[in-house]
Amino acid sequence: MSHIAVIGAGITGLTTAYALMDRGFEVTVFDKNRYAAMETSFANGGQLSASNAETWTQWGTVLKGLKWMLQADAPLLVNPRPTLHKIGWMAKFLANIPHYKANTVETVRMAIAARAVLFEMAEREGIDFDLENRGILHFYTSQKDMAHARAVNTLLAEGGLTRRELSGAEVKDVEPALKGDYLGGFLTESDASGDIHKFSMGLARALVRRGATLRFGVDVGAVQTVDGGVRVTADGHDQAFDGVVVSAGIKSRAIAKTLGDTVDIYPVKGYSITVELKDELSRKAAPWISLLDDKAKIVSSRLGEDRLRIAGTAEFNGANLDIRSDRVRPLVDWCEKHFPAVSTEHAVPWAGLRPMMPNMMPRVGRGSRQGVFYNTGHGHLGWTLSAATAEMVADQVAMEIAPSRPVHQPVVARAA
Repeated sequence: MSHIAVIGAGITGLTTAYALMDRGFEVTVFDKNRYAAMETSFANGGQLSASNAETWTQWGTVLKGLKWMLQADAPLLVNPRPTLHKIGWMAKFLANIPHYKANTVETVRMAIAARAVLFEMAEREGIDFDLENRGILHFYTSQKDMAHARAVNTLLAEGGLTRRELSGAEVKDVEPALKGDYLGGFLTESDASGDIHKFSMGLARALVRRGATLRFGVDVGAVQTVDGGVRVTADGHDQAFDGVVVSAGIKSRAIAKTLGDTVDIYPVKGYSITVELKDELSRKAAPWISLLDDKAKIVSSRLGEDRLRIAGTAEFNGANLDIRSDRVRPLVDWCEKHFPAVSTEHAVPWAGLRPMMPNMMPRVGRGSRQGVFYNTGHGHLGWTLSAATAEMVADQVAMEIAPSRPVHQPVVARAA
């Protein structure tokens, strides 16, 4: 039986390990943390959102970033201090603006494919992750924003997504808890939400039941290709494998460099608060459908009876996890504005580093050396896309390392 190492026990690493086991591989997962999903997969916005598949590689994003550069509470914040990595990454981001439409359509296709795979995993393994199949509601307050949403909807439809345009009154009918005046919105009934950490922990337990080895609390010091496979050095001990899949979040870039590959990930910090709904009034006043406020770039998801997750902002500020009060405050204010009866007394802040590629597409597939593969760089859509990209990379591993085994048809091809 061929033995594959997976570096990283976030949502992409765990779904990759699961897909590899489905194809008959022995799997060992490495992660420096004591438990699964303790970094970017810990407390995100909770959305499984094909409706949020629009890539950021457009001039509007650049102009907003410049406008907001000196505004501490802006939805998008770029630290003006230059670094070679940031400058190079930004240049590649600009170079990918011509691919905005094609990559948006391709991302939608991956997101739709991923939903079915993830739900099947959860059902097969009995994973409870506070799934809400109520859809995702985007809402708008200006004609300009509605016009852009209609243009984006054309691309989403090209990728196979069905959404329903709503009037302002219909927005309030779909989610009566929303307070305020709204011009209109879009409802994507096929989208969903859930707790990424609970799902990941459940999937980790399922992997152990199926015979995988999960090595937590170990530092991977080196990954090297050797005759007949790869060697992983963790906590000073070497172990041989037939292949490796790198799913190490922002650390994937450094690992790839040692393997002769360029995986140009930049850490884009996102923030969330988990509002604990401790009283009956707050539980009744909080929304149940998952929401996306496109203007504020803020999302919310109900996680069971007693939690409301609110997330947003993008911060280009290097690989630091400092939780800044001026970045958390807009999330609290958003909750108090739209759901004034919800108590924000117990709002737990969190920050995570999204591993983002300059073309906004995940890096999925083989590296330049035999036995090396990648499934990383999903940016803000790791929860949404991971189950599809896991299938893609697992099929490629099977075709290269065990070609005699039957493989699944690739879910989608990677766009430009």
